[in-house]
Amino acid sequence: MTGLLVGIVVLAVVSIVGTLGYRYIGQPTPSWVDSFYMTFITISTIGFGEVVDLTHHPLGRLFTVVVAVFGIGTLSYLFSAMVALLVDADLNLALKRRRMEKQIAKLSGHYIVCGIGRVGTNVADELIKTQREFVVIENNREVLDTWLEAHPHAFFLHDDASDDAALQRAGVDRAAGVFAVTGDDGHNLMVALSVKLLNSNVRVVVRLHDIRNEQKARRAGADEIVSPDFTGGLRIAAAMLRPLAMNFVDQMMFSAEATRVEEVVVPQDAPPFTLGELLPRSTEYLLLAMHERGQWQFNPDVSLRVQAGMVLVLMTTPSGRRQVELRVGASRDAH
Repeated sequence: MTGLLVGIVVLAVVSIVGTLGYRYIGQPTPSWVDSFYMTFITISTIGFGEVVDLTHHPLGRLFTVVVAVFGIGTLSYLFSAMVALLVDADLNLALKRRRMEKQIAKLSGHYIVCGIGRVGTNVADELIKTQREFVVIENNREVLDTWLEAHPHAFFLHDDASDDAALQRAGVDRAAGVFAVTGDDGHNLMVALSVKLLNSNVRVVVRLHDIRNEQKARRAGADEIVSPDFTGGLRIAAAMLRPLAMNFVDQMMFSAEATRVEEVVVPQDAPPFTLGELLPRSTEYLLLAMHERGQWQFNPDVSLRVQAGMVLVLMTTPSGRRQVELRVGASRDAH
């Protein structure tokens, strides 16, 4: 970019010097416009006749040679600088894409957000707040660019989320979950079906406008169905009927500290241990309940022995969640 600016400045100087020179050499006849035009046709090698008569001015013709050499040379330099800039931009973009695809290939236990419209943006923001890795797949370049302006370092693919190759490049075989949240119900069903055919173990959450498509989505492989219209109606009613309870939920969902209700699964090969051994008192987390084989235990006692496969439900921050996950792993290794 610096070279391009230098070339523009040099070209401007040559044009000014040429205009002044022809005005002086041809005086009193040529106007300022004639002098500039003479400079322009000399630099651009258009080759029209002399607007400023240099027949009796041999030094004027030598001046024309000098203007032509510097002007044509500067134009050539500007052209090559612009080409280099364009090629360099394309090369940098290609290198950035290749580097990002290599980073995506190293991800494991991440999430894939298919569609980054209004709903997808909120999903991605929640993943960012709770410090979870994810890859965005979006086919609409304009929508994708708008989102990337606010998240320039995010992992993304400009592709069709229902395409097997795109899902594989996003790491669907290693992903923890897939969000099918495009604005089209039919496309979300195709995404769910494609995902399940590639990895039957990954969890798929599907967005539906029409709740009547729920059974179709289930058959396509969706593990969970969310209808913004349906749940939005329930949320509005709850805001009226249970305002304090909803305010409490809002504090968890939208607080800057990203306090959330999280799940931590006890490893299958972990031996039994008590809740007191696993989770000493901390301001980073609060155990709310445990879930095992379809049964819930709320506010469980610290002496309760935890079994492999149980799910711990906690109110915690992202750092607190990681502490619990590490403690579960540490407890497993210690026994």
